[in-house]
Amino acid sequence: MLEKIDGIVIKTQDYGETHKIVTIFSKKIGKFTALARGAKKTKSRMAAVTQPFIYAQFFVYLNTGLSTLQQGEILNSFRAVREDIIKTSYAAYITELTDKLLDSKITDPYLFDQFEQTMTWIAKNEDADIPIIMYELKLFEKGGFAPTLDRCTNCSNPNAPFAFSISEGGMLCTKCRYLDEMAISLTNSLAKLLHVFSSVGLERVGSISIKPENKRLLRQVLNSYYDQYGGFYLKSRKFLDQLDKLR
Repeated sequence: MLEKIDGIVIKTQDYGETHKIVTIFSKKIGKFTALARGAKKTKSRMAAVTQPFIYAQFFVYLNTGLSTLQQGEILNSFRAVREDIIKTSYAAYITELTDKLLDSKITDPYLFDQFEQTMTWIAKNEDADIPIIMYELKLFEKGGFAPTLDRCTNCSNPNAPFAFSISEGGMLCTKCRYLDEMAISLTNSLAKLLHVFSSVGLERVGSISIKPENKRLLRQVLNSYYDQYGGFYLKSRKFLDQLDKLR
């Protein structure tokens, strides 16, 4: 069946001498994989629309297994992303994470909207640390390993102060802190922000101003948490870590 599907290319693989296998995240049917015949040829009409980060309208022959891309029209090339190595690194990270954590053909319009908005933020702004954290937390929930952020993960006490425990899977209140001596102390405002980031869409956020040391702390927390529960190695994160050291 030929379907018209809007989506963003999150992964490409060469297939034979002239073809590509393209993974697309769409609002209509979620993540899916399709064969783009001749897409490796420079003059192919499919070459431009099957590049990473391209947001396009695709005409797809959907199959239970590998689908086939018939043609496509670019809606947003995210040119600013592909012309800047740091923006490219941010986009590579969230696309790889999306590919790793989402099952195929599970529709989630809200998550797609958050993904598209995060890509747009990366394209238009120099600092994308917080939007990426917001999207990560939503992906963790979709992947089934979201941390408990609105209450103590042990006794359900909703009252701060909290510390974040990797081993316990989220916040620990003062009384339950003994469960993890390595839990990371968070200020009340930072603990509240982390919960807000997990539950609020990027469209509800205006300018985001957080001290650099707090952003580094949140990055440390989420990286450690993903390493414990995520289950997939991320090549793009290693490159981002190297860039952070250079900056």
